[in-house]
Amino acid sequence: MAHRLCTQRTYFVSKKEELLRRLALLTFATLILVLALPALAFAQDGPTVADLSLAMDTVWVIVAACLVLFMQAGFAMLEVGFSRMKNVGSVVAKILVNLAIAALLFWAVGFAFAFSDGGALNSIIGTQGFFLGVPEGQVNSVFAGLSWTQVPLSAKFLFQVAFCAVSLAIVWGTMLERTKFAVYVVFAVVFAGLIYPLVGHWIWGGGWLGSLGMQDFAGSTVVHLSGAMAALAGTLLLGPRLGKYDDDGNPVTIPGHNMPLAVLGVLILWIGWFGFNPGSTMAADPAIADIALTTNLAAAAGVLGAMAMSYAYRRNVDVGMGGNGAIAALVAITAPCAFVAPWASIVIGFVAGIVMYATLVYVDKIGVDDPLGAIAAHGMGGIWGTLSCGLFTTTALAESSGIGQPGLFYGGGFAQLGVQALGIVCAGGFVFLASLAVFAALKATIGIRVKPDQELDGLDIHEHGVFGYPDLVATDHQNGNGNGSSRRSPTPAERAAESTT
Repeated sequence: MAHRLCTQRTYFVSKKEELLRRLALLTFATLILVLALPALAFAQDGPTVADLSLAMDTVWVIVAACLVLFMQAGFAMLEVGFSRMKNVGSVVAKILVNLAIAALLFWAVGFAFAFSDGGALNSIIGTQGFFLGVPEGQVNSVFAGLSWTQVPLSAKFLFQVAFCAVSLAIVWGTMLERTKFAVYVVFAVVFAGLIYPLVGHWIWGGGWLGSLGMQDFAGSTVVHLSGAMAALAGTLLLGPRLGKYDDDGNPVTIPGHNMPLAVLGVLILWIGWFGFNPGSTMAADPAIADIALTTNLAAAAGVLGAMAMSYAYRRNVDVGMGGNGAIAALVAITAPCAFVAPWASIVIGFVAGIVMYATLVYVDKIGVDDPLGAIAAHGMGGIWGTLSCGLFTTTALAESSGIGQPGLFYGGGFAQLGVQALGIVCAGGFVFLASLAVFAALKATIGIRVKPDQELDGLDIHEHGVFGYPDLVATDHQNGNGNGSSRRSPTPAERAAESTT
């Protein structure tokens, strides 16, 4: 009996194994058929090499756009780290609203002003393609400024709007902790809709500076200097934070609350720059590797340059200034990243770190309160980077890019350097004056600065009704401690700030 049961069990196990084998073979055959169907279809009407190349270019541009958009997180962490706890909520609110406004305004009008064919006005501004409206088959004729890249229009827009959002984010680094939220909203509309697109058209969209051969591969002037000049205009009208200068006019350090967050912001921006600079090829070109190399070398040199200056000036290594050195170097290499040799990128980055630190010390002494160092890093970094094209552009890279001439150190003389200087003066001067007019109009109407008691308490509670760190800041606020909310008499500086608001 036991032998018969054993024999039956063996029989059923054998049958089960046979069924499993057949099921496995059937499944495998089905998978092979499914995988073979696309191949059969392509065999009849397969994609061409051009189709595959366009697909790769499009994927690369979208990935680069995502990296540049992610830089908004870097700006958020950088600004939060350099702010006091009572203002961190206002920082992230500003980041969100400005990204949203930039996306919508640049889609509606900014992209068209920057990159479309302006006809008789083309040297100044584009006049077609608003709301990305283009007749079928006419993308390259309408958006002539980007006709050199064949990726779809939507990919072109997504990449360029990310640049616009970065330039707008730069504006507010100098105006932290005392600016009304409504000012962010109104200025963002004008900047993303008109000011930034005009400069973009002059240099990238077929305008007059581009026709002169100005070299600005990824935007040291278009993006960074524009943002810094707008920031300078607003800061001059806004005035310094309360407590920034003592009764004798000497600057007082107001430390940020979280240096690790600030450095995290720097590192996010550093990574985002690999979309910023290499992505400006707007094609999956082998040149992106060389551009990434010059970008990274410059950033590393910038850290060392700024730290060396910090030690020489204060006999200590300032972590925040090391981070700003990296940013200044990344800004500087943005214009020449596709035009210079690796050794030159190291020189450019190291000098950028030094120039940034010296500029920050200078503006601090003359009464310009720049909590983030944006004027120094993005302004002077942008100027130095744009000029460096006229010094270090190699003959081979100038010829391969088809833009401008070799730099002074490669036998090109002063011609390219002169064009670069002209672009800095005209683009930077226009953005400064236009922004000054907008901020002056806002100051005369709605005001641009919160009241002194609101600034002392913090913008989070007065502008947004919440605290960024409720467990820490709210208790101090309720007890009249820690955030300047104790009911003391205002200082002369505070009364002066209130009278000029």
